[in-house]
Amino acid sequence: MNNSDKEFLGTEPVGRLIFRLAVPTVAAQLINMLYNIVDRIYIGHMPGDGALALTGVGVCLPIILIVSAFAALVGAGGAPRASIFMGKKEYDKAEKTLSNSFTMQITISVILTIILLVWGKDLLLLFGASGNTIGYAVDYLNIYAIGTIFVQITLGMNYFITAQGFAKTGMLSVAIGAVANIILDPIFIFTFNMGVRGAALATILSQLLSTIWVLSFLFGKRTFLRIRFKYMKLEKAIVLPALALGFATFVMQASESIINICFNSSLLKYGGDIAVGAMTILSSVMQFAMLPLQGLGQGAQPIISYNYGARNRERVRKAYFCLLIVSFAFSALLWSLVQLFPRGFAAMFTSDTALIEFTAPALRLYMGSTVIFGIQIACQMTFTALGNAKSSTIVAVMRKFILLIPLMYILPLLITGNQTMAVFLAEPIADFLSVLFTVILFQHEFRKALRKMDMR
Repeated sequence: MNNSDKEFLGTEPVGRLIFRLAVPTVAAQLINMLYNIVDRIYIGHMPGDGALALTGVGVCLPIILIVSAFAALVGAGGAPRASIFMGKKEYDKAEKTLSNSFTMQITISVILTIILLVWGKDLLLLFGASGNTIGYAVDYLNIYAIGTIFVQITLGMNYFITAQGFAKTGMLSVAIGAVANIILDPIFIFTFNMGVRGAALATILSQLLSTIWVLSFLFGKRTFLRIRFKYMKLEKAIVLPALALGFATFVMQASESIINICFNSSLLKYGGDIAVGAMTILSSVMQFAMLPLQGLGQGAQPIISYNYGARNRERVRKAYFCLLIVSFAFSALLWSLVQLFPRGFAAMFTSDTALIEFTAPALRLYMGSTVIFGIQIACQMTFTALGNAKSSTIVAVMRKFILLIPLMYILPLLITGNQTMAVFLAEPIADFLSVLFTVILFQHEFRKALRKMDMR
């Protein structure tokens, strides 16, 4: 491929380019959302023990989030750096970043697999499984753990496909696995009568198909940057900056796991298994907000990163403001739908009338600040695209660890009339305060980044 093919991120009109890249990445995240929740939808509608099985699989969610977070640690950090190197025309460094990241994904996958197979049950009990749900949780996790390497490679390396501007190819990476999962789930769960084990098996087989697609592309001739064996030996100068940049996304995703653990333990204490089951639904609906917003950010990231590396100040500004407007509009739309139809969202995941009635008011409360959450994600994704690891990490830590977790334990002590709902109330309060903090920090850091481009 000639240089003009590689430089479209710096030449095409920004609005059209964001649309071109963001539509496939958002579609990919929507498909990925189906991928993540389709197991829960099928399991929740299993005859007999569907509600308990859903709760058991919900307890596995923190572990699944941790696995995904490690994929993001490498991919979300390495991919923007590769884009910045492309903007600087340093293609060897870009390919070293890609190849080193691939080695890191494999190494982390092996370590995680061993941990999950050896200590999985202990972790599930720690994360909120009860005597009624531990059996379902262990059945799901033991099979899921075997496919950890497929999850890591698919999620982590797909960042590098999107970062080069191949958004449609990145979308197909997710779509292949998601479609396979939707087809295989009912076959393994109901036809073969495997229950939650069938759901886990369908998931890892689907991820295997996605892994084959991703690697065939990144080792092939259609990509700008290839995984090259000569660059796969780990180099500190390549790996450490990528991990530092990816740490913010890792904190954001891994903290979701910690948040789920805290929510599950508090809700089990104040509301029992039905409250934990409701939390499984709430966290699933929250993915309707998080994943498309992250898709928008991933669509804008190559444009911001490439033009930051190329010192094109105006294109960086335009890309950010386009991302901000679209992200806010999406979050406001989703907030409106949740407030209007909470029972409809709850009914997607369960046929249990008692669980639906319990979940509906909790969902309205839990997602009360989602209306402005698009602002938070747009700023945080832009921090990462600019290579600002410090600010991105500060924002992630502020929302989850400084605000949400303390509120989760403080509010039930203050609101004793309904302590279960007090736990859910921690989320919208933390989100609102976090958005205010992020906007203030971003205004300062974004101006500084633009000035830095003028000085280089």
